[in-house]
Amino acid sequence: MAENAVADLIYEAAFNPDQWLPVLDRLGDVGGAAGGCIALVNGQRLLGLRNSEIIRRIGGDLARNPDPRTFRRLDYLRPDPPPGFIVTSTFFPQDILDTDPFIHIKQTHGLAEEAATYIPLPSGELAMVSLDRRTENGPFLAAEIARLDALRPHLARASLVSARLRMEQARATVSTLQALGIPAAVLARSGRVLAGNDELERIADRLVPVAFGGMAIAHPSANRLFQDAVRLSHRTDDDIVRSIPVPAAYDAPALVVHILPLKRSAHDIFAGADVLVAVSVVGADQGIPSPAVLAGLFDLTPAEARLAAALTSGTPLKAAAAVNGIKFTTARSYLEKIFRKTGTNQQSQLVTLLKTVRGALPRPAA
Repeated sequence: MAENAVADLIYEAAFNPDQWLPVLDRLGDVGGAAGGCIALVNGQRLLGLRNSEIIRRIGGDLARNPDPRTFRRLDYLRPDPPPGFIVTSTFFPQDILDTDPFIHIKQTHGLAEEAATYIPLPSGELAMVSLDRRTENGPFLAAEIARLDALRPHLARASLVSARLRMEQARATVSTLQALGIPAAVLARSGRVLAGNDELERIADRLVPVAFGGMAIAHPSANRLFQDAVRLSHRTDDDIVRSIPVPAAYDAPALVVHILPLKRSAHDIFAGADVLVAVSVVGADQGIPSPAVLAGLFDLTPAEARLAAALTSGTPLKAAAAVNGIKFTTARSYLEKIFRKTGTNQQSQLVTLLKTVRGALPRPAA
């Protein structure tokens, strides 16, 4: 199945959690895996879980009631989560791998390799997607990881909604928007607002009503990206920016406006709406954002996120290229893509914008 069709399934699963099982199957096709799981955690508390058939068969009980030693992985990566999919056997220290009982169970059943991504959400939860490969199929290839990374922004946006709904089935437009607990609205592809929640009213000076029942962002460059994303919501092309940064204004915090296409059963749940607009409100802390947060909020690839984080720390472009092991010309190409995805056109604008997102970082559990 083409990656665009996988993205459609991912957005459907945000509102219909039973669809995470087909998503895992299709991700397995993309990455050459036999199965996997998606989980939402807060600290060491499991909030939601969906396992593919092979994981349910060999370790369903352990997946639902994880051994505390399995959470050592989260403790290791929580300060600086990787911004893309990683191969577990090469990323984590050997002592963590040796003491994780879930890894051992999977290995005894012929699942030798695991690719996983860890997505920190603005609300503090962590979404995890893991895919397991049979021993006889060998290690994950770089091209397979790259294809999975291309789908990660869709997974991040869908996870934001799943975390708010606690992976429960969305039931109706108004109740679901209220349950999200963050500013949200559903729109027709024409841009007409069909319904919104109370939280949206609190930022009515930032997302403003316009003619013919439409909505606009009160920041010109961000609004151009927003209107394009709504108008092209039926497409799942990689070149459409669906997480749009809105700089802080006066005493109002920065926002990130996420546009989620409503596909298949999600389209029915929302009475024929085409787009969900969900808003992350982020703090105005002057710290340096992690690559994982940048990748999750702004659709940056892992390489783009690492470069953006380096630039935000004050590193010049040429030095940032050297630190990241890429050519200066490649860094300039990445920077142009970062400008487009963040609605900026100068490095100073970019740095100012990205420093506002530190407040979106989840705090480590006590």
